[in-house]
Amino acid sequence: MGRKVKNLLQSLRDKEFVWLPKVQTLKAFGSFLYWMSPTVISAVVFIGCAVTKSAPLNAETIFTVLATLRNLAEPVRMVPEALSIMIQVKVSFDRLNRFLLDEELNNDDSERKFKECSVNAVEIQDGNFIWDHESVSPTLADVNLEIKWRHKIAVCGPVGAGKSSLLYAILGEIPKISGTVNVGGTFAYVSQSSWIQSGTVQDNILFGKPMDRTRYEKAIKACALDKDINDFSHGDLTEIGQRGINLSGGQKQRIQLARAVYNDADTYLLDDPFSAVDAHTAAILFNDCVMTALREKTVILVTHQVEFLSEVDTILVMEGGKVIQSGSYESLLTAGTTFELLVSAHKDTITELNQDNKHKRGSDNEVLSNPQSSHGFYLTKNQSEGEISSIKDPIGTQLTQEEEKVIGNVGWKPFWDYIDYSKGTFMVCFIMLALFAFMAFQTASTFWLAIAIEIPKVTNATLIGVYTLVSFASAAFVYVRSYLTALLGLKASTAFFSKFTTAIFNAPILFFDSTPVGRILTRVSSDLSILDFDIPYSITVVASVAFEILVIICIMVSVTWQVLIVAVPAMVASIYIQQYYQATARELIRINGTTKAPVMNFASETSVGVVTVRAFNMVDRFFKTYLTLVDTDASLFFHSNAAMEWVVLRIEALQNMTVITASLLIILLPHGYVAPVEPPAIVDNNRPPSSWPSKGRIDLQGLEIRYRPNAPLVLKGITCTFKEGSRVGVVERTGSGKSTLISALFRLVEPSRGDILIDGLNICSMGLKDLRMKLSIIPQEPTLFKGSIRTNLDPLGLYSDDDIWKAIEKCQLKETISKLPSLLDSSVSDEGGNWSLGQRQLFCLGRVLLKRNKILVLDEATASIDSATDAILQRVIREEFEECTVITVAHRVPTVIDSDMVMVLSYGKLMEYDEPSKLMDTNSSFSKLVAEYWSSCRKNSFPNISRQQ
Repeated sequence: MGRKVKNLLQSLRDKEFVWLPKVQTLKAFGSFLYWMSPTVISAVVFIGCAVTKSAPLNAETIFTVLATLRNLAEPVRMVPEALSIMIQVKVSFDRLNRFLLDEELNNDDSERKFKECSVNAVEIQDGNFIWDHESVSPTLADVNLEIKWRHKIAVCGPVGAGKSSLLYAILGEIPKISGTVNVGGTFAYVSQSSWIQSGTVQDNILFGKPMDRTRYEKAIKACALDKDINDFSHGDLTEIGQRGINLSGGQKQRIQLARAVYNDADTYLLDDPFSAVDAHTAAILFNDCVMTALREKTVILVTHQVEFLSEVDTILVMEGGKVIQSGSYESLLTAGTTFELLVSAHKDTITELNQDNKHKRGSDNEVLSNPQSSHGFYLTKNQSEGEISSIKDPIGTQLTQEEEKVIGNVGWKPFWDYIDYSKGTFMVCFIMLALFAFMAFQTASTFWLAIAIEIPKVTNATLIGVYTLVSFASAAFVYVRSYLTALLGLKASTAFFSKFTTAIFNAPILFFDSTPVGRILTRVSSDLSILDFDIPYSITVVASVAFEILVIICIMVSVTWQVLIVAVPAMVASIYIQQYYQATARELIRINGTTKAPVMNFASETSVGVVTVRAFNMVDRFFKTYLTLVDTDASLFFHSNAAMEWVVLRIEALQNMTVITASLLIILLPHGYVAPVEPPAIVDNNRPPSSWPSKGRIDLQGLEIRYRPNAPLVLKGITCTFKEGSRVGVVERTGSGKSTLISALFRLVEPSRGDILIDGLNICSMGLKDLRMKLSIIPQEPTLFKGSIRTNLDPLGLYSDDDIWKAIEKCQLKETISKLPSLLDSSVSDEGGNWSLGQRQLFCLGRVLLKRNKILVLDEATASIDSATDAILQRVIREEFEECTVITVAHRVPTVIDSDMVMVLSYGKLMEYDEPSKLMDTNSSFSKLVAEYWSSCRKNSFPNISRQQ
């Protein structure tokens, strides 16, 4: 898939390269006109004067024409550049016009009323909402809802039922067709996909609010973050990477939950906040946060955890975009239909778990049958605090460092790097030769006119003929120089972009953990734009001006050597002014290069979490922050231009403007490159057989993993064997090393010690492409690309429509996709935003069903879907991957209870690895997990059953 993305990025760049030669051709044509228009046009004028005899062809006439045409050179050169700018302006205006005329949310008083209501916190009457106005049916239909103050409301239903859309309707994020929405008080919103800002843990929790230490500590404890913060390298001042990339899913979810608690809002909208944590941490958050810390608040909780529904005041059951049932837990259970199906599916899972443990006797059996006497995590918080996860990579320094910039003069190294990377040494030599020839012929033409006009024997025909011949010869060389300059720029742009993309796609995970995306976007946009358009012509202009100055000085000295008396002090003064100016200008340009990345990073980050920003009523604060970042960038741009004007005025005063002005065009190349480089995609002398792996056996031999050389071990000496065709479940708390084990299998991180063997071959000795093409994964956070359903399921176009439809049917998406007008060609937006999180995971399941590799990894693949869908998917995986090695990482115990082997990790160590039945017969960590899960489910979901037993 990495190769697919890289090829896509390269194709987009190729589309830009289609236009790049045209733009460079315009620049080359302008340069050609600039240098040749005086010479060629003067030859034409002289011929016209000689033929028509309209003016005497003497020295005065000749030099008057030359001086006039030289003054016209700059306007003539601007013609093609002006045409290019006009085209760019037209395209930019069209894009801005489309953006400004796009549909906007309308949250005025007529659409959504904010008022203090004495009875209800939220009221929706006959509400109909739709995301896309071109859609046939509304997203939410006939919604009638009344939520009283301080009530706890749970919203449940199958995947794609419209649960998240209901919260968006309350927040005013989804367009309303008809009906009324009345809300009161302030809101706090916790999204299903965690949104974390770049910054410290404290900044994310405070979210612009002033620090209230008491309320802050209560919010941290209510969300079970106190142990995590104590384990962080800098406590709550520990810096979080882009989108919380250095945190586990559970940590991100708990931080944004703490943000909502600290906000002290009137109404809380929680969109499935417990899907990213294990069952016992979820029980802690539900009891300590939702039911205790928010006991005086109105809470609307979207959840798939059926075990919590008995504790809320009202349950809303949704299906097909409608609220089909509402009421208390007991009344809905009695009424039957959809809610009973949800509970029955969950109950069947618990019953199956109970049957697996029916052979247990004595105290263990008593624990399972009487959840009130068990010591579940939701009962004793102190017991859980020691097992809450810590950050992946605690080190002494912050993760994201300030962007580096060189101080002082760097000499000619950027210029030589530009030539060396693009392999343009010979081309630069030919450019210099063409430039030298052009200057020689141009100087010769001037000398010829100066000398021949004073020779009586030279006729006008000879004078004009020789001058015309020399002029057109110089025109040929300036054309060659301009053509080679454009070719050098295109070659250098291709080389730099290819090296850039290779470096980015081969960069280790650590690079993306510590580098904000805005910094990368700045490199690939503004910095590469300078490489594309400015650098090649800057080199040519500097060389041309240098040659021209040398020629002019030589000519002047040959005529009158006394000019050196003025020229030498002027050059010394210009050098002094240049040195005085460059010290400041260089640093301004470098600092300005570092101020663009925060603007892009903040804009992209805010766009992802815009719903959260609006829900917390923080739009004005974010807008002011954005303007501050823009002002910082613009002020440096202003100071940089002011400094340039300062030096230009002084150089003009010394009548030596050309040299310094040309040197100002030299723009420093970006410093630094991506390292250390990821291993090669293919190792030619160590490629596995095409049928590998034929069995799917995995051997871990003393595996140790650390994220950095000076960081502690994350995996500590793991040794075990996953037999071919077996189903292996990996369980334990959030942050215990489960995801790191998967990263090691795909070689996202390299082992510090030990080996990983697949069918007897060491994966560290082969290329990454040969390894990763043979492994399949359904990740914890599903990834979709902008395009169609077909291209997301079959990116390489290897399968027929029948195969794709079969895979869609098996992953429970056929009914949904069949209703779409374009079927498999239906659109998928950026990151799959127009599909729910559960549906995105089903798409990932469809991909692996098509590929059918011998090894399949499920990394929390069913964390965000309901229990009924989870059971169906587990059945599909058992049937379709019966002969494959399946590694399942999960929080839900029922997901791994039917595995052949279970691996229990704790803080990077292998605690247990055996068959589930054998582990259940002993006082093992796994049996405790099962007992605690059973106790939690029985306590929250079936309180009457335990009393009857």
